[in-house]
Amino acid sequence: MIGEKGVRATKEEEQREPFPLREAAAMAVATALPLQQFIASLDDTCLPKILQVCSGVYFQGSVYEISGSEVSFSTGDLIKVIGLELLSVCCEDLSNNDKFELPINHTGLFKVVPDEMPFSTVEEMMSMRPVGLESCLPFTFTSRSKMTFDSVTLGAGKALTVLSIEQREGEEDRVRCHVQGQQEVSAEVLIPLSTRGDFVECESKECYTLQEIMSSPGLRSRRFRFENTTKCQRPLVLSPIHQVNALMNLRKNILKFPSSLEVDVVDVTELCQDVKFVTPLSLPEVISQPDESFPAVVNVLEGPDSRSPFKCSWLPELSKRSQLVFHRRGTSAMILLSSLKSRKAQQYFLVSHQYGGRFRRRPREFNSVYELYVASMQAPGLKVSVTRNCEEVEEEGLPGLSVGDQLEVVRCERMELPCESPTAQRQSVEALLCHRLPEPDDGDDDDDEEEVKQDEERQEVLLPLYMPGHFCEVLKDKKKYRLRDLGKDFSLPLDVKVVSRDPDVESDPLAGFACLRIEAAMLEPVIQASFPYRSDRCFEIPTRWLSMSVAFTTDPLPWPSGEPPECHLDRVTEVTDTFFYEFRKLESSDEAPPPRPPKRNLSLASCKKSSSKASKKTSKHRTDKNAPTKKLADLTLNSKKRPPAPPPPAILEDEPPPIVPRKSSGANKTSGKALPNTYVKMEEPKKKTAPLCEAEADEDSEHDYETVDETLLTMMKAAQENVMFY
Repeated sequence: MIGEKGVRATKEEEQREPFPLREAAAMAVATALPLQQFIASLDDTCLPKILQVCSGVYFQGSVYEISGSEVSFSTGDLIKVIGLELLSVCCEDLSNNDKFELPINHTGLFKVVPDEMPFSTVEEMMSMRPVGLESCLPFTFTSRSKMTFDSVTLGAGKALTVLSIEQREGEEDRVRCHVQGQQEVSAEVLIPLSTRGDFVECESKECYTLQEIMSSPGLRSRRFRFENTTKCQRPLVLSPIHQVNALMNLRKNILKFPSSLEVDVVDVTELCQDVKFVTPLSLPEVISQPDESFPAVVNVLEGPDSRSPFKCSWLPELSKRSQLVFHRRGTSAMILLSSLKSRKAQQYFLVSHQYGGRFRRRPREFNSVYELYVASMQAPGLKVSVTRNCEEVEEEGLPGLSVGDQLEVVRCERMELPCESPTAQRQSVEALLCHRLPEPDDGDDDDDEEEVKQDEERQEVLLPLYMPGHFCEVLKDKKKYRLRDLGKDFSLPLDVKVVSRDPDVESDPLAGFACLRIEAAMLEPVIQASFPYRSDRCFEIPTRWLSMSVAFTTDPLPWPSGEPPECHLDRVTEVTDTFFYEFRKLESSDEAPPPRPPKRNLSLASCKKSSSKASKKTSKHRTDKNAPTKKLADLTLNSKKRPPAPPPPAILEDEPPPIVPRKSSGANKTSGKALPNTYVKMEEPKKKTAPLCEAEADEDSEHDYETVDETLLTMMKAAQENVMFY
């Protein structure tokens, strides 16, 4: 059993029930039955039934504890059973009292175990049949003693099969039985119901499923065994286990518990006809109520979830034990708006068609050609302006676009991509055919320029659908629209701006946005509601998107009879991004995804990659070969990167420093001319770079720079020896 006998009712729990009910329970203790036995005797035709608990039980380890709530039945509690659902069958072994459960769809078959106790008369045996005689015939029994009927004598142990009951007016009822004689000779005899003897029922060959056994109250009172003798030979008692759907007095939700709960109950249906049980209703169930049920005051039994998709002022007040006035039910036309993405978080709004503000259209922005295609399908003749340059990629079929180019979308067709190899197969993709429009005429163009513009008007541009881009819609519409007119005259989505706010909305949240996007229009089943202390300020509750339970009450309405207040309806309701994404899932479940770019030819790509690598390698070697010439050119007085000055020659302590002769004296002694500055004349060794480069023609050599360094050192040494120190 799931339940365990435990905590009894406290004094406060006992005092919460009316005294007549406790008195009725005390008077009916003699007829108390276990809950499982009582529920097994019920069917759907006799519901509802009101039961009173005679012994309390703490329902421990049940499904209600798992779901976060506890259920405890205390003495005196009233339970109104409103529904039953067969869950499983409890099998009890009579030999050792072991119990196990089988699902109701168990495929095994069962045979009836005959009673061992003999019956003294035929009438007693027939009255103890589990079901009506007509529905269980034929069945077989034997007599332990010899029987004589008129001229027929039957010996002890003879098997008799009951075929029917013979009823004649003015005569005793008799049963017609079939008797199997010797040598396959059979006969029929009529046995009066008052015949005495020791009669024992024989085992029948008929087999039953669990469904058949549970559907017959007579069969449920019998003992059974498995047809398959390898499972269990011992007799079993089968008991149904139902899931009970019930209402409880002073409880505000529907309880569901198994009938195997160990609690004793008594039927008090006739005594408690005037007891009012709270009936919780969900919002969709409230919508299905007749019009006569409105207006009404309701109690909130379960408030909305904390993760509700609405962000509005009335939502926090829908808490448990609060009251609402339901004015009417119906369907409301709404528009879903969203703010554009920016540094601030994106916001979403549900706006009623009764919104009184005025809107002006705003140009839409598109970030791909596919978005252009979708928009053009909804509004033909779409014109856009390019807002960002797009470089031409010839091998992928992407044309070049410049900022300011104006395009008019014509239609969608297929285009062939250019093929780099003549043997490769051409790829065909979907593309958007557009006309490139000329720039506006300033009136100063001559005839030749006019002809060029006419040619530009006929210029066609094919944009693959997978092509990225940045476009802005070209609009010349300055008209102001109502919200309901925008939904009728234009296809969605549509970008708008509020140019005049609704005067009936105290703080219009839509007026502060530079641009809003109309995402979709919808018809939502709603309940117009208000709070009792502010019955003239109404709001609409979309029943599809808010989960809560309420109960109708008989409380009076918060206004004089026949004088309902004039309601002012909240026309703007902010919703969360969860609402927007869930709505998108419902609306765009069948939309195809944007197309993908075509696959590139991997062989051609690898060839391009290898060729680019080779070119890079060649350029690298060429740069290295030019390095010596560059270094030689840097050895000038005008160079920014001079080599470090040579250190002075070593001077011995015992010798005086050497005397350097003047330039003029040295020059006159030789040729009468001044010697050229050797440090400036260093560009002459450039002539020697040619053979050096020829010696370095081996591209595999990694030490080309070593020869260059040795040459530089030699030249620097010669320059050092020719420098004149003063």
